[in-house]
Amino acid sequence: MDNDEIRRYLIDYTLSASQATQVEEIAIGEGRYPRYVNEYWTAAQRQTSSIHEISYRACFKPQLPAFFIKWLSGEGDTVYDPFGGRGTTAIEAALLKRRVISNDANPLSRILTEPRLHIPAMDEIARRLEEIETGGDECADIDLSMFYHPKTEAEIVSLRDYLADRRLDGTEDAVDRWIRMVATNRLTGHSRGFFSVYTLPPNQAVSQESQRKINEKRTQAPEYRNTKELILKKSRSLVRNLTPEQIDALNAAGRTARFLHGDARSTREIRAGSVRVTVTSPPFLNIVQYSKDNWLRCWFNALDTERIAGQITMARTVEAWSAVMSDVFRELYRITTGGGYVAFEVGEVDRGRVCLDEHVIPLGLGAGFECPGVLANVQEFTKTSNIWGVNNNNAGTNTNRIVLFRKAA
Repeated sequence: MDNDEIRRYLIDYTLSASQATQVEEIAIGEGRYPRYVNEYWTAAQRQTSSIHEISYRACFKPQLPAFFIKWLSGEGDTVYDPFGGRGTTAIEAALLKRRVISNDANPLSRILTEPRLHIPAMDEIARRLEEIETGGDECADIDLSMFYHPKTEAEIVSLRDYLADRRLDGTEDAVDRWIRMVATNRLTGHSRGFFSVYTLPPNQAVSQESQRKINEKRTQAPEYRNTKELILKKSRSLVRNLTPEQIDALNAAGRTARFLHGDARSTREIRAGSVRVTVTSPPFLNIVQYSKDNWLRCWFNALDTERIAGQITMARTVEAWSAVMSDVFRELYRITTGGGYVAFEVGEVDRGRVCLDEHVIPLGLGAGFECPGVLANVQEFTKTSNIWGVNNNNAGTNTNRIVLFRKAA
């Protein structure tokens, strides 16, 4: 597609006949770039697959990557996410029968994503859980008494040790990796479906001291949770609406999927000109504290939280963030095929007072890409004036802002 075809598609596309795309203009230097404002996707337009239901901070809804993957690629094309997170782009690409490459500086990303491309049968998971001995009185090597009943803690430690041994001796298989993923997701949360007493949502593990205060305020104490039952329950929930065809698509993608663990600025494992579409949402400044959110998940998986935190881009200024992303764009240009695309979601900064798309456009242009425009997807679409100054959680407006880049054929 050329820029005129992209423009026509975005102007004509609508989820409702009563809505019309509004086109604004962004002036950057001597260039002018269109910003297309409409509701291009919404969480209500179709039921997403239950396999996406793994909690992680700062992740986008599956409808976002689905829109770009279906529009800009075909079956068998390679879809990439340099900041993989919980794997939303990877899983959606697999469901749509694309080839998958995912990268993230945090190894938790692979732990939470790869098992969903190798889905075991429920009876296999149940048998494996029965084989794991969890009847002892083991204690963690850190104080977790504010989160777990002693018996629950002993089960978690036994499971942690089992998984560590399996990985160390090379016998870890797809069933073990699935159990690891689900257990990692069930460590803490705000319902009885988690291993812990009531705490913050599962994508925000609070500190031990903060949990003590929560317990005191709520006059609560950890109750026993049967970890094996909860793992099996969540496993069933994750696959509850998958069709046999979708399971086949996920497993087929898993046979060729590549998971990288490193810096998105240097991915030499990816062949030049091999990626058709990149859909990603990068880390934004120091808004999300990944090390604080993931310390318990890292403990369970024997990962060094501080070392991982040091590898994740947490720039404190737009200028510093842009310097890092400039190198990312150069690498994306190298691996993108001629005629390929990058859909780069930009988050809200400083309560919407920083229009991050206006900082991102020059980065992509500097790497060699063209910029056909910016999509502002506005949910609960009513009045679009000043949407860039409206907080996503206020005024009945929820927006995603995606800068679209294209590499000339």
